[in-house]
Amino acid sequence: MKGTEALSRAIRQSADRCYAVPGYPVSVLAASAGALNTINEKTALEYALGDSLSGRRAAVIVKHVGLNACADPLVHATAQGLRSGVVVVVGDDLRAAASDVVQDSRYYGEVARVPVLEPDGETLAPAIEAAFEASEEFSRIAIVRVTPDLLDADVPDAPVDRSDREGCLADPDLTMAGRAHAADLRTAAMFAWSRSSPLNRLSGREGRIVTVYPPPADPEMLASLHETGRPFLREHRLLAPPEPAGEPERFSTRGYYRTFCRNCPFHPALALLRERGLRAACDAGCAILAMNPPYRIGIATYGLGSSIAVGATGPGVALIGDYALLHSGLNALIDVYERKFPLLCIVFANNRMGMTGGHPVPEILRYIAWANPVVCAADDIAALRRALVLPDEGPRTVVIEGICPEGETHETLAYRDL
Repeated sequence: MKGTEALSRAIRQSADRCYAVPGYPVSVLAASAGALNTINEKTALEYALGDSLSGRRAAVIVKHVGLNACADPLVHATAQGLRSGVVVVVGDDLRAAASDVVQDSRYYGEVARVPVLEPDGETLAPAIEAAFEASEEFSRIAIVRVTPDLLDADVPDAPVDRSDREGCLADPDLTMAGRAHAADLRTAAMFAWSRSSPLNRLSGREGRIVTVYPPPADPEMLASLHETGRPFLREHRLLAPPEPAGEPERFSTRGYYRTFCRNCPFHPALALLRERGLRAACDAGCAILAMNPPYRIGIATYGLGSSIAVGATGPGVALIGDYALLHSGLNALIDVYERKFPLLCIVFANNRMGMTGGHPVPEILRYIAWANPVVCAADDIAALRRALVLPDEGPRTVVIEGICPEGETHETLAYRDL
């Protein structure tokens, strides 16, 4: 069979959901795999991360330039972790046959510290299951890189049994620095896996390496697999794996944590979410503090503008600031409304970049009027109680308007005060 057919079969077998943005050379693959076409690649990856939080494996199919749009959640996920596997299948247009630029997507392995598999014809289909297993083993996204020649090649039908594992989210007691440290420990283990794991012997022949990041023990063996494209390992010196020392930093050992300003207008909404036992995908910015004590209602954060799509396929609740919504959340909000995904999208509207110095932000209501948002004053407890409930069907956007207290900054409290 052709590589495209073998790959689509493998994706359908190993993934519970699949998302894509079509483009050469992966348009046919995406259609054959039954992928849901999304508004952009970043939204697709965020949907996949939300599925992961819900215990579903998810694949994302993009072309090389589309992977660039995924960079923010791709990198963030390494430190934040995931539950079920997430695999990005990226098609590199090596000759710019239908693209503006040529790009080697394998370098994202270094940038994001994620495993990159580049199979040959014999290992093409098994590589998908191997990538999902690696994603779950090291609690980060995995990449499978393919080319037009490989997709069009005649390859054997080599089905592989699905073997779900369980990844893990970052320990909620870890600080952000501690999460990065813990991820570095797993990266070191990933380098050891690349040299010894049976996942790298997918064709049934000893030593058939398909992992290009981390590098295998024998670069010449890997280089011999690449009949097209640049010999990745020969011309580029890969960065050494981190060598973290000591234990990851915890709130309990550091002795303090950061939380919202003492007179933050959004305390009533946060308290109500905690009272109702609602968990949320958190965005970058002030919303990220909802992951910390004393509220601890945030499950994970995957970068600016990410919480809407993650929340839609994950916990069903998203916390986002007005700036994050304008920055890169609007695309996801449009897609969520088009698909009528059940989501409670909570926007903290303070007309400023609260985490980065208080710079002004445009009034957002004129840009999301099409969503028919519910608008509440931050101190209107009765209105908040009516609005902050999970929708029965479809999405609901709640804009909570408040004014940040002048002269205040995020509180730093002793951990023992919990």
